[in-house]
Amino acid sequence: MPVLYDAARCPYCARVRIVLAEKGVSYDAVEIDLSNRPAWIYEKNPTGRVPVLEEDGLVLPESRVIMEYLDECLPEPPLLPAGAAERALVRLRLERFDDLAGPYYDLMRGRGGGAHGPLHEALARLDRVLARTPYLAGAGYGLADIAYVPWMLRAESRLGVDVRRHAALANWLDRLAERPAVAEELELGARAA
Repeated sequence: MPVLYDAARCPYCARVRIVLAEKGVSYDAVEIDLSNRPAWIYEKNPTGRVPVLEEDGLVLPESRVIMEYLDECLPEPPLLPAGAAERALVRLRLERFDDLAGPYYDLMRGRGGGAHGPLHEALARLDRVLARTPYLAGAGYGLADIAYVPWMLRAESRLGVDVRRHAALANWLDRLAERPAVAEELELGARAA
């Protein structure tokens, strides 16, 4: 059984938990206290960050890598589209994730005077994408949506950002909340708050 070195509050870990739930994979979770990381986690990942997935001798850090690995190893249900062009668009969305993460972490850490503006600008860009297509990388739900949704949930619950003022983004969140894997994250977030 795979082991996930995890932290409930970590959105990067949430990505992996959602993929594991979508794939129906049972796993053992080892909770890591992000405020007091055990020395041995640095043996699993030299940066000390989570998530880390360990299975059959493979020790794999980094949420994006883990998500793609799981989708390749467990092809049902597929979380990447079949066509090369569509897969490239998903990877492009993942590559540009820092356009959202930068303003999110600036706000979370009080940089920039705690202004919500830069984060809302990033959310407005995503809103424009979602006004044209139901999911972040096209017609189908997949890894791009999973990669972004943990930050949306935490922007609302932890940072007090009104994500839902962006109508297409609000509709997308509502669609994703209907998925059991995302609903589990909503419940986890409510318990951790």
